[in-house]
Amino acid sequence: MIERLIRKIALHLDKNKISYMIIGGQAVLLYGTPRLTRDIDITLGVDTDKLFLIEKACQKLGLVILSKDPENFVRETKVLPTENKKLNIRVDFIFSFTLYEKQALERTKKVLMQGYPVKFASCEDVIVHKMFAGRAIDEEDIKNILIKHKRKINLKYIKKWLSELDRIAEQRAIVQSFERLLKTK
Repeated sequence: MIERLIRKIALHLDKNKISYMIIGGQAVLLYGTPRLTRDIDITLGVDTDKLFLIEKACQKLGLVILSKDPENFVRETKVLPTENKKLNIRVDFIFSFTLYEKQALERTKKVLMQGYPVKFASCEDVIVHKMFAGRAIDEEDIKNILIKHKRKINLKYIKKWLSELDRIAEQRAIVQSFERLLKTK
């Protein structure tokens, strides 16, 4: 059910030459351990000035936009929340514009879903996203990914981008938090 929807979205984005990567809980299912998640988070390789393209895509994909004023909401949050009402699955489209996100979009891993190659964030980029979000569930996800992939993970890449994020006032000590997580595994 979720796989079919992800495939349908990926196919549409690829057809319209909009770069993307699946992040969040769906990516954790790929790299970490199984857990319940009923949403799909998709980072897009476009900035908010391309909102009209995503609104058009939502219409074709049967996704209902959840904001009453999408233009202002997206301008403020960089996220367009939508839902497939029939399946009761939320899909968040996240507009990207930073150097980090551009690089992450170039490092995606293609995973076949019902015979179609869907682009997921790399294992390292899932960790960077999870560190940035910083919730308890994100820490658990990171721990599980580290247990499963620690020897294969490019820690230098992760620490480079976390060091960049550390410059943001709200993200101070993000590198130290990651180091602490590394020691627990």
